[in-house]
Amino acid sequence: MSDPIVFVPGLLCTEALFAPQITAFADRPLMVANHREHDSISDIAARLLDEAPERFSLIGLSMGGYVAMEIMREAPERVGKLALLNTNPRPDTQEQTKRRKFLIDLTRKKGFGKVPHLLYPGFVHEKNEENDILKSAVVDMALETGADAFIRQQTAVYGRYDSRPRLGEISCPSLVLVGDGDRLTPVELAQEIHQHIPGSELSVIAGSGHLSTLEAPEEVTRVLTDFLNAK
Repeated sequence: MSDPIVFVPGLLCTEALFAPQITAFADRPLMVANHREHDSISDIAARLLDEAPERFSLIGLSMGGYVAMEIMREAPERVGKLALLNTNPRPDTQEQTKRRKFLIDLTRKKGFGKVPHLLYPGFVHEKNEENDILKSAVVDMALETGADAFIRQQTAVYGRYDSRPRLGEISCPSLVLVGDGDRLTPVELAQEIHQHIPGSELSVIAGSGHLSTLEAPEEVTRVLTDFLNAK
């Protein structure tokens, strides 16, 4: 019997981020973590662990990867398989934190309406910058998340740990996946995670940016299916 799957979405993303994969794995118990209510990665991870099955496969994208890496620090025995998608093992740089605080300040002073549109180009492969269907899906997820949760999420992200020192302790089967056109967490960061986690697999998805599950749903689903079904 396969373990249940717990998905952890990225910043400003909802369960719609994993809609193609949720459909593909509909024969398994599934859970999408709530990452909107807390302003620290450790608190988000603690809530997930409270609500998740006793043992599960864990799939996190971007911010969801930060939460997944925190879970591997806190309760590695509960994770049967780990997939880290389009994520970053490093803490924020000063410039990244400055940018996040600017967006928080903009949201508080000017409102949230323009923020998803400002962020969209960085979320996707350059070929998808003018993809209106994808943009609509990404903006809809952001608006559903809302301003207050966005501020909490940004605060959690810039306050996160450096995960690199503990990656070598991960012993469960692990997959690291990234789009070859990911401009937020580029291939080099995925390679770094792969090099730190013993025995991990690395998959680079052609023609995809940061939101690989939506930009290349068939290929990402195939890679995840092969990984989760492997004995």
